[in-house]
Amino acid sequence: MPTTDTHDTHGAPHPGSATQLHMSLAETATAHNYQPLPVVLASGQGAWVTDIDGHRYLDCLAGYSALNFGHGHPRLTAAAQEQLARLTLTSRAFHNDRLGPFCRDLAELAGMDLVLPMNTGAEAVETAIKVARKWGYERKGVAPDRATVIVADGNFHGRTTTIVSFSNDPVARDGFGPFTPGFRTVPYGDGAALEAAVDENTVAVLLEPIQGEAGVLIPPPGYLQAVRDVCTRENVLFIADEIQSGLGRTGTTFACDAEGVTPDIYVLGKALGGGIVPVSAVISRHDVLDVIRPGSHGSTFGGNPLAAAVGHAVVELLRSGEYQARAAELGERLRTRLEDLVGHGAVAVRSRGLWAGIDLDPTLMTGRQACMRLLDRGILAKDTHGSTIRLAPPLVIEPSQLDWLCDQLGEVLTRPAD
Repeated sequence: MPTTDTHDTHGAPHPGSATQLHMSLAETATAHNYQPLPVVLASGQGAWVTDIDGHRYLDCLAGYSALNFGHGHPRLTAAAQEQLARLTLTSRAFHNDRLGPFCRDLAELAGMDLVLPMNTGAEAVETAIKVARKWGYERKGVAPDRATVIVADGNFHGRTTTIVSFSNDPVARDGFGPFTPGFRTVPYGDGAALEAAVDENTVAVLLEPIQGEAGVLIPPPGYLQAVRDVCTRENVLFIADEIQSGLGRTGTTFACDAEGVTPDIYVLGKALGGGIVPVSAVISRHDVLDVIRPGSHGSTFGGNPLAAAVGHAVVELLRSGEYQARAAELGERLRTRLEDLVGHGAVAVRSRGLWAGIDLDPTLMTGRQACMRLLDRGILAKDTHGSTIRLAPPLVIEPSQLDWLCDQLGEVLTRPAD
């Protein structure tokens, strides 16, 4: 690694250290809905973050793709700072001068007509479900309160009550019922099963083009086109949840682009806010989003001037295609390096652009143990489902940093006792 990226061996937090003090405070005063790694981050720049004790780490999670453009991107922070000094919130009771340009250019980027701005990804998914049901009743003629949405096994679309109603993750579901009806689950990647599940009450198919939380699961070639064909033939809306996969992460603007497929609705979030503010959106055509009328849906902070200013700056970054091309090129480098680890501690690798899931040999270590050992080496990554780890570095990562990441992962897997 270049000397500017050096770091020491981190190890466990020392008793009395700033890290330990802040971890103890969070443990005492914060609800325990997460189990974070033992690191307290204080600053970041590009692909790097620094903890409160001065240790540096290569961020290979990037806020679950919320930080596609890295920490402190100068164009994004400038947009936020300028807007902070002007106007941050009006509510949608009034117009503001940032919302229109943002929605116009985001719709153009997606090849759509209209944008319905929200805040979080889960809120956008809930919004898309509402839109699909309203469309089904008004445009398709489904009988009142009979609309169904087809979803995929292993999905992750958020953790609201409605969304966990169609999750098959017991940790997300247990203790939160009764659940919202109106969903039908089919195996992910199985076009025939999806087609068989469609009936006269089906209003939408809601899918992740690549399942992130499940371990970066990539469907078989032709699957997204099969979904598109079924939805077109049966007059059903195809909703693509691109909250993690979209906006450059997979080497194209949207993951659906890999098969040349355009859904009826895009659901975006995470990277749309540049890692600065929560920004999400439902994007579609007039014939779909026109079913939403004043009073039928809203959000106090949705489309606020600060969010619109940052989101517009994100759209501007993506217009040139530079970040998409960078993710595609570096993604090939990452894929090649990771595939070399299969048989050497890894049993399978799945990647698309700068997004990868690595299944570890469970007899060696769990995903959590691997992430702890990577933490000791100055790398932040996240485990999922036992023996799988995910990598999603910012798209601004340098080739040398990517190589160093793979070197360290190789060391962790081949020298697991370190």
